[in-house]
Amino acid sequence: MFQVNNFSVALDFFKLIMGELIALFIGISFLVALLQRYISKHTIKNILTKPRKGFQNILGALLGAVTPFCSCSTIPILVGLFKSGAPFGGTISFLISSPILNPMIIILFLKFFGIKVTVIYAVFTFIFAVLAGILLEKLGMEKQIKNVAIKGGHDDEITYDILEGTRKEKHLQVMKLALKDTFSLFIKVIPYLLVGAGIGAFIYGFVPEDLIAKVAGPDNLFAVPVASIIGVPMYVRTETMIPIAKALNSSGMSIGAIMALIIGGAGASIPEVTLLNTIFKKKMVIAFVVSVFLVATIAGYMFNLFAI
Repeated sequence: MFQVNNFSVALDFFKLIMGELIALFIGISFLVALLQRYISKHTIKNILTKPRKGFQNILGALLGAVTPFCSCSTIPILVGLFKSGAPFGGTISFLISSPILNPMIIILFLKFFGIKVTVIYAVFTFIFAVLAGILLEKLGMEKQIKNVAIKGGHDDEITYDILEGTRKEKHLQVMKLALKDTFSLFIKVIPYLLVGAGIGAFIYGFVPEDLIAKVAGPDNLFAVPVASIIGVPMYVRTETMIPIAKALNSSGMSIGAIMALIIGGAGASIPEVTLLNTIFKKKMVIAFVVSVFLVATIAGYMFNLFAI
């Protein structure tokens, strides 16, 4: 099935991608850590609970884009927002945009796919997050919220607004905490980076391009929905998926199928859906997963249609 093209090609791809990923990951993680230390969960709650009729969905999507919390943090925030009286639609827009539209994804997209693909991806996913929040609220999905209180999370995190001292001292403390967060996260994620770069190098060096083009190329109309279906239940960290996606694209996989795979995987991972099941009734969970699948599929076809 596989043909060996060139071991040195695969090795060169691995070294190049791995080097770029490490440099980008450290830089991006530091910026994200700063954002999370400056923008606390209480700040998000205060912004979304203020009455701004007609803007809650946009605010929710924007806050989700700049606060890329992991699933274990996003769900407790979601419960807190609901209990504080935050509008359902705006909170759902926040939930959707946080995993699929965040600094890590955007900067990796810029590096590996260029500014045009990145801008279109960002605009499309932002609009989707806003519209999905509006639609699910109009459909009365607010009634699907369970009466639960999730304990745990990271409510005791130290953020700028609770630090003491002068502005300079508080900023220095935030910088130190962000550096500590970055190093800690890097240690946890380095295995995923190695796996992603390794799989990408294998695909790039060993898998025949004509095979990938035949199975998932732009001429295969079923490649996009299949990629969406695979992506929705698949739990692969973005840091792992991006180098794999780059290799697949270089080997002939259509950009549309790649977008469907990334959006599906980032938007509705198994851990997130499992946690959502604890605060939403089945109807809302199904509606959420179907929404992610539809946007992944639509986005994939759009990228292929316009040959982006």
